[in-house]
Amino acid sequence: MTTIVRTQDLLENFNLELVAGEEGLHREITTSDISRPGIEMTGYFKYYPKERLQLIGKTEMTYFLELNVEDQYDRIMRLCTDLTPGIVVTRGMAVPQVMIDVANKAGVPILHSPRKTTRVISRLTNYLEAKFAPFTAIHGVLVDIYGVGVLITGQSGVGKSETALELVKRGHRLVADDSVEIRQEDYDTLIGNSPPLIEHLLEIRGLGIINVMTLFGAGSVRSNKKISMIMDLEIWDSKKQYDRLGLDEEKMKIMDVELPKATIPVRPGRNLAVIIEVAAMNFRLKRMGVNAAEEFSERLSTMIVQEKEDFE
Repeated sequence: MTTIVRTQDLLENFNLELVAGEEGLHREITTSDISRPGIEMTGYFKYYPKERLQLIGKTEMTYFLELNVEDQYDRIMRLCTDLTPGIVVTRGMAVPQVMIDVANKAGVPILHSPRKTTRVISRLTNYLEAKFAPFTAIHGVLVDIYGVGVLITGQSGVGKSETALELVKRGHRLVADDSVEIRQEDYDTLIGNSPPLIEHLLEIRGLGIINVMTLFGAGSVRSNKKISMIMDLEIWDSKKQYDRLGLDEEKMKIMDVELPKATIPVRPGRNLAVIIEVAAMNFRLKRMGVNAAEEFSERLSTMIVQEKEDFE
């Protein structure tokens, strides 16, 4: 799914004022990179990234104002290309009339911000990177358990939604049921959320669709969550050897990110909600440097060595 971001979106989502170039608000922003045209103000446009959003701070504006009238006109004319999505002027600085005239003629929006340049760059970059982040969707349930984002997967009918309902009853928060939209932020971060159509809803076979927020309150849901681990539910296979110690950590790759994965066999009598809850707590312990499986393995090795020495 391709995300389309237009200059109009920046005007609607940030504390920006349109100064000129209203006709160009429909222009598409195609990259999250933002350019500060300092070298371009000197007249060097050989490597000018015209497809980027241009940001003029105090340094660029001060230099521009020291140019003569002809050079000012030349610089702003060359900045305002057919591909330039817009120009943002920061720090509440007054926009020169020559900029306004050329931008109106070229149809390039000039947006005005009262905030510091570094703050504007940071917020715009974060917004654009989130919009352009790689995206996929996975069949499963995402729950926030003690601050750990747990993605519950498994074949249809295995009990994912019922397990999520039990987890919500135990005080945890539902993020998404059935379909989890996942976007990759940075190199190692996956953020999951629910499609708008089914947000806050759970489908329970035999009961139908329920609204978790209405039944359990606003504290039982959240809009998005970083995915930290995957719990894969599968029908118990007596011929399969399941991990009993937890020393061999399985991984699952989603886009470019590898996440720890545990396979939980499902059969009558097993309380899946409690198992997944404990798995989330154990994951937190591992991040704090406490690994019960490794501790047990070390104790066992020490005992074997000790008994061997005693026997000799």
